[in-house]
Amino acid sequence: MSACAPTLNPAQQAAVDHGDAPLLVIAGAGSGKTMTLAARLARLVQHGADPQRILLLSFSRRAAHELARRAGRLLHQALGLPPTARAPLLPWAGTFHGIGARLLREHAEAIGLPPNFSIIDRADAEDLMGQCRQQTGVADSSTERFPLKATCLAIYSRAVNSREPLDALLREHWPWCVAHEAALRRLFGAYVAAKQDQQTLDYDDLLLWWLEMLQASPEIAAALDARFSHVLVDEYQDTNRLQEAILRALKPQGQGLTVVGDDAQAIYGFRAAELRNILDFPARFTPPAQVVTLEENYRSTQPLLDASNAVIALAPERFAKTLFSRRESSEKPLLVAVDDEAAQARWVADEVLRLREGGLKLKRQAVLFRTGSHSAALELELARRRIPFVKFGGLKFLEAAHVKDLLALLRWADNPRSRLAGFRLLNLLPGIGPGRATALLDAMDASPEPWAALAAARVPTAARADLAAFAALCDTLRRGDHGWPDELALAIDWYTPQLQRLHEEDAAVRLLDLQQLQQLAAGHGSRERFLTELTLDPPEATSDESGPPLKDEDYLILSTLHSAKGQEWQAVYLLNLVDGCLPSDLSTGSAQQLEEERRLLYVGMTRAKRHLQLIVPQRFYVTQQRALGERHLYGGRSRFIPDALLPLFEADSPARRARVAAAADEAAKGPPTKPPLDLRARLRSAW
Repeated sequence: MSACAPTLNPAQQAAVDHGDAPLLVIAGAGSGKTMTLAARLARLVQHGADPQRILLLSFSRRAAHELARRAGRLLHQALGLPPTARAPLLPWAGTFHGIGARLLREHAEAIGLPPNFSIIDRADAEDLMGQCRQQTGVADSSTERFPLKATCLAIYSRAVNSREPLDALLREHWPWCVAHEAALRRLFGAYVAAKQDQQTLDYDDLLLWWLEMLQASPEIAAALDARFSHVLVDEYQDTNRLQEAILRALKPQGQGLTVVGDDAQAIYGFRAAELRNILDFPARFTPPAQVVTLEENYRSTQPLLDASNAVIALAPERFAKTLFSRRESSEKPLLVAVDDEAAQARWVADEVLRLREGGLKLKRQAVLFRTGSHSAALELELARRRIPFVKFGGLKFLEAAHVKDLLALLRWADNPRSRLAGFRLLNLLPGIGPGRATALLDAMDASPEPWAALAAARVPTAARADLAAFAALCDTLRRGDHGWPDELALAIDWYTPQLQRLHEEDAAVRLLDLQQLQQLAAGHGSRERFLTELTLDPPEATSDESGPPLKDEDYLILSTLHSAKGQEWQAVYLLNLVDGCLPSDLSTGSAQQLEEERRLLYVGMTRAKRHLQLIVPQRFYVTQQRALGERHLYGGRSRFIPDALLPLFEADSPARRARVAAAADEAAKGPPTKPPLDLRARLRSAW
């Protein structure tokens, strides 16, 4: 495959040239994983594999499409095709959930699913769980605190994805809910029944139904095994037990199966990701799967890698690897001791500006932290100094009320049995409250012609015209007479007056999001495809959260460690490297949680290319503990950097800086000078 990828190192080349037996690629941080995987895809196609029969699974659709694009480019180079020629596409490249949705649509009738089933996002799933919680009365019948809808959904989702018995799951992760096990089972049964009655699937169902389909139908399993000659999985360390079971059902012998990941970057245990999936992968096959380890790092300098290697080497179980780099430097990572969080904020701001004055743009610097609240003091300091910054996180596109309203309208037109969407929409109409909306939904459920039943329903006079117009719109959307995406324009025309009535103060700003929806819709061939892909891979932000545009084209990056995974910057500052923050005091209850915190630090350290600073505040002011007579707590350096590792870091502290500053001041004065000669006294004494 040298023609495709002439710059591959020997380990990368071994992964690219591997045959069809199961393969595990342990790709260290910054080791060129994407290029290696793209080159392997191109090699498969060059050697006769049909692109239509390659399944590529990643954890974001954009990542999957980028891999497919790179593979096509490499294949063009290998075949000597002109750059204008169209690259071969990989139609089956996407996320686990996206591919699951496509396969379930294809086989819906064979497995008892309606072909027009709806897919609801996390927020809608919480609402449906809340309805079931109320209808079953599980909270009312309990004499103790019962979990709220968000916690109930989190328990249900983890049980599905981890495939762990509910009683064991509660004991380990929600011990205060153990007494509610029977009530939770009843609630989850009602939740599953409600989804089926409303012809609706949540995110977890897309995987659960996919696995059940493979296990319940040997014919479908055999057909999919034959359909996909090769299956490649990126970020395998982030898979959960449900996803691993799907892969085993798809490729039970492992033929054509390649998984790529890094056990040292497994940081999503809170989402039920299972580290043992990657650790135990080789032994699941006979003979064991081959393991290729990528250790050459193309991102960081060697001193940064030396410290990172030493931190992760203390993990009790891992695939042994030592990252190395050809990027030499004498600059070690800096371990900075400061007085408190305010001093930490001042230090970071000073350093950011110092590097900026040295030519390093703000965008090439990042401040990372364990949780979003850890950056509060820094954000105030940056605002005071007028240093622009962007913090990753916040309201997601599909969580905005106006976007959810419009998507609910499109879903309900497709699936009138979705009471969740119907209840939301009917409550938008003037004169329709929760009680009336429930009665209207009951009437629709009882009729073979739900839209006709809605139009004929008795409502107060003030609501009659609005309801009739709404029912007519839904029936028009159901028939699809106008075609896609013109149907979306009809929906927006109906919703705009509602938007102006419900969100009078910022309706104009929210309309920008609806215009964005129209632009997105043009890239999808049907309403069903648009709803599915938008739900599974939404835009990141909404207009109503963005605020005024940045006055400066350059800005500093602030990010949680989880959000920073997969990114890289020239300079990285890690905040609050103390026990209680990293590791978090909420994640030290088990050895498994503690090791994930170690990996989180490793991920943060390996984001830096040249400059890395780990900052250790000595004191934390805790105002809520005034009743105890204490105004601050003392922080100790993170246990993940014991004394034995200190030679790998350059130490800094207030005392050292004071000595350096004093020495600099003394040096600035120059050598002591003698007072000028005063000859007057000498001359006087001579007389």
